Parts: sequence; structure tokens; C-alpha cells
Amino acid sequence: MPNLNTLALRARLIRKPHEHKGDMGKVLLIGGAPGMAGAIFLSAYGSLYSGAGWTIIGVLDSKSAHVQIDQPELMVQDISEVVNAHDFIERIQPDCLAIGPGLGLGDQALQFLEAGLAFSGPLILDADALNLIADHPRLAQLLRERKDPCTITPHPGEASRLLGVSAGEIQANRSGAIQLLIDRFRCYVVLKGHDTLVGSPADAIYTCQAGNPGMATGGMGDVLTGLIASLAAQGIRHHLNLWEATCLAVELHARAADQLVQSGIGPNGMTPLELAKAVRLLINQA
Repeated sequence: MPNLNTLALRARLIRKPHEHKGDMGKVLLIGGAPGMAGAIFLSAYGSLYSGAGWTIIGVLDSKSAHVQIDQPELMVQDISEVVNAHDFIERIQPDCLAIGPGLGLGDQALQFLEAGLAFSGPLILDADALNLIADHPRLAQLLRERKDPCTITPHPGEASRLLGVSAGEIQANRSGAIQLLIDRFRCYVVLKGHDTLVGSPADAIYTCQAGNPGMATGGMGDVLTGLIASLAAQGIRHHLNLWEATCLAVELHARAADQLVQSGIGPNGMTPLELAKAVRLLINQA
């Protein structure tokens, strides 16, 4: 199984002197139900620190939507009372959409996920979006029928629910599991964990051998979701498609963690926010 070797793609993200924020793409991130808003904000940091022109957050928890003051660059939308999710997404007109971190499993989460699956652009699904798909065959069918590209980013537990097997079976045959996910959902798949795997219906399965145990803390996957979305949004005007953005994001995410450990940060106590900022340094080394 080939190892990821995508850092050369960073050169496509180099900004030309005449470019403006519109050339860097608009990312919309949806999630953050009550008690879980931190997840969607960590995704937002992953997007912001990796260079998206706009990072917009749709937050399902109305209280959390009004307390984000330490990062005013983030455009926070309270979507707790949105009646029509399709209209909301259409009004924002994102270049890339990511749904799932802290989304919850309620009726409004279902509404936004169904609307997201109809989005005509690059889509990233993570966390509770995957749990909802596992629980609702109709949503799984909508994912299979999508015409536009989609990346899903399950950890072994989420993969086990999507495939209806135990997490132990996933871990015992990770290459087989990712192939089953690719075949079942017809999208790009990131099977997270030690030696994360990345696969596509039209390409090989790659392994990412970078990374370290410092990444074993809540929120790291949320940063990855925002990072993929940001690179995909920038890629629309910088010739980087969702498959390339997914592969590059996985490698940047893991290598940034390794650089943190080399600088004395972690593995114990490494935080997702520190990793997001380390990704920024790594991107700018292109």
C-alpha cells in the first residue's frame, strides 16, 4: 500500500499578489448542537488557520453561537431556529460544505444533513453526520447517489456503525474496511487511526505513516474536517480537487503533529488548536 506523498501540492495554494479573499474560497461548517459546540469551532480553526478566505459556522446551539469572541474572524451564524436548511445553505453560497462535528442526532441535524447531501459542490461528512447515515438508510442512499464529490472521515467506531460490524473487526482488517466503505458509499474515505488510510473509488488506497500518539485527544478529527474543507475551497481557484485536498490535508495534519512533538509540544498535552496553528506553518513552507 503506497504511502501518502502529497506535500508538493502545497505549491498550488501559493497566493498571487492580485488575489483576494474570494480566491481563497468560502467554507461553511455546520454542527455544534448544545453541549457539543466546541467541535464545530475546532473545525473552524482548522479552516481559518489553513487559509480559507471565509470561514462561516452554522451553530445549532443558540447560546454558543453568541459567545465566540476570541476569534472575530469567524463568521458565526445561529441556525437553531432555521426552518429551511436548503435555503440557508443556498443563501450562504459556500464553495465547500462540511457537516457533522457536534451535530447531534436530532431532527434539525437530520434536516441539515439532508440539505447538505443535496449541495452541489465538495462536501465533507464527519462525526454525527456519519452516525445519522448509519441509522437512516435513506440518507445513505442519498450519499451514494450524489453527483458531486464527497469525503467521509470515520474513526473506527463510526466505520463500524456504517458497515454494521464491530470496531474490532474494522481494526483487524483496516484495508478491507476502507474498501468496503468506498464501495458502499462511492465517495472518498479517510479511515482515521494509527496509519490513517485514504481511499477513492478511482484511485489506490494510501496510508499516512506520519503522526503520533499526541493526536489521541478529542477534537483532532474536527480540525481535520475543517482543514479538508479549507483546502478544497481554496482548490476551486487553485486547481486542487477534493481528492487532492483530502490527501494533502491528512498528511499536513499528521506531519504538523510530528513537528509539534519535535519542538517539545506533546505528545502528552498536545491540543487540537496547537495542531491547527502548526498546520499553518507547514502550509507556508511550500
